[in-house]
Amino acid sequence: MAKDVFEDAVRPEGAGGAPSAHGQAALLLVESLVHALISKSVISVAEAVEIIEVAADVAAEIVVDAAEAEEAMANRSITLLGAISESLKPDIA
Repeated sequence: MAKDVFEDAVRPEGAGGAPSAHGQAALLLVESLVHALISKSVISVAEAVEIIEVAADVAAEIVVDAAEAEEAMANRSITLLGAISESLKPDIA
């Protein structure tokens, strides 16, 4: 995943400094888990991409009902989920 997309997504609104430690840890943990499930053949790459795209769809639904600040955060989440999905797609056989 592109470093700038990752750092922008885990940085708290208006923080301007280092990425959020909680956001960074959560994202790294989940992405590592997805890759581990793929490598152990628990899920396929295509299934992982589908799961991530469903999460992006849920985030998009949140945007519809969100206040402006929440909307900005949800949009960053959608961008990040898209980057994760795109990073897996080349591995689909």
